[in-house]
Amino acid sequence: MRKVEAASLAGKRVLMVGASHSAAPVSVRERLHLALQLAPEIGSRLAGENAEAVVLSTCNRTEIYLATADVDGATALAFDELPRLMGLGARELRSVLSVLADGDAVAHLFAVAGGLDSTVVGETQILGQVREAHRGAREARASGPVLDRLFRQAVQTGRRIRSETMLLDWPASVPSATTRLAESLLGSLEGVTALVIGAGEMSELVLLNLVHQRCGRIFIANRTLSKAGELAERFGAEPVPLERVDGVLLEADVVISCTASPGIVLCAADILRAGAKRKGRPLLLLDIAVPRDLDPEIAGLRGCYLYNIDDLAKVVDARREDRSREVARAQAIAREQSDKFGDWQRSLDVVPAIAALRKSADEIRVGELRRLERKLGRLSPRERQLVEALTAQIMNKFLHEPTMRMKRAAAGPAGPAYAGAVQHLFGSAEDPL
Repeated sequence: MRKVEAASLAGKRVLMVGASHSAAPVSVRERLHLALQLAPEIGSRLAGENAEAVVLSTCNRTEIYLATADVDGATALAFDELPRLMGLGARELRSVLSVLADGDAVAHLFAVAGGLDSTVVGETQILGQVREAHRGAREARASGPVLDRLFRQAVQTGRRIRSETMLLDWPASVPSATTRLAESLLGSLEGVTALVIGAGEMSELVLLNLVHQRCGRIFIANRTLSKAGELAERFGAEPVPLERVDGVLLEADVVISCTASPGIVLCAADILRAGAKRKGRPLLLLDIAVPRDLDPEIAGLRGCYLYNIDDLAKVVDARREDRSREVARAQAIAREQSDKFGDWQRSLDVVPAIAALRKSADEIRVGELRRLERKLGRLSPRERQLVEALTAQIMNKFLHEPTMRMKRAAAGPAGPAYAGAVQHLFGSAEDPL
């Protein structure tokens, strides 16, 4: 990085202003959600002349990342922009907004990129979304050196978590175990047709897992069609009345049932009727309802493989310790990467003093050469060029080790204090030596 550019980055802080699934309900998040092509446009408006901005908008979050020296001004702009997006009053939105600064904002983004801050912990779709958000901001010239480095390092963090841990292999809940079991038995969910029965909270988590596992086609059946329609719209599925699931059973590869019904929803006779037209295709049935939705006698039908919630709970329990270990490993990777970015950012604080020190030394060197101008005039152009090069080389070698020591010290935990001491001893870009 050039010295002038590095000096211009000193003093820039990283901010995150946004709403995510941890505090904002889906009714708020869906109104904040931005189409991929709109996010860079918002970033450009927020970036202005001296700031940088990247907008990350997914089904779980809409977050604005900023790099700026004017913290209060940038935060105020973000607080104005978000309510305008959703047509809500600022006061109503502020209750679900989070504001993180510096190390907290950096650590948050790295956790997001690693899938550690998702509804489904360990999901991989978010990594591509982080990459796309950065790419859009760069194309719109809203991002800059600080956020470019931050987002590149965030993507690197996500890749390391995926390659160095087994986080994706251990299901954390019954819904995630359900889709993981379906994937392991069917080989892959891509191209698979799934029927989800029920439209409650458990069904929503199942749908989220199916989407993250790139399930081919998804039907949602429910007694109240409007509820099925709401979920279908959010997850790109197809709603169907519960009384008309017979037609879907002909196409389905997997049935996942999780209603609050007090009795059996699908009986063996329902499956038997569909089975006559399925031409021997196997059917996987996963019942995670209590009381059970699916008739236990289905397990005895040819080509049918039935699992209940106890079967799935055993999968979760067996892997709970393994998963906790992998989550801890992933968190350690995110912390390590976050610390590295913090070291780099703190090292920028001493750059103005280093630049001023080198400038002062060079002014002394040039001044001394001018003082000897009469003697130097006797030299040939080639000899004069050698003297210029020699004095510059001596100066650079003399300052190299102090410069490196300043940068290393400024990057440590006592960085801000050290940078202040260097500024005091050697001056700053605004207060030359």
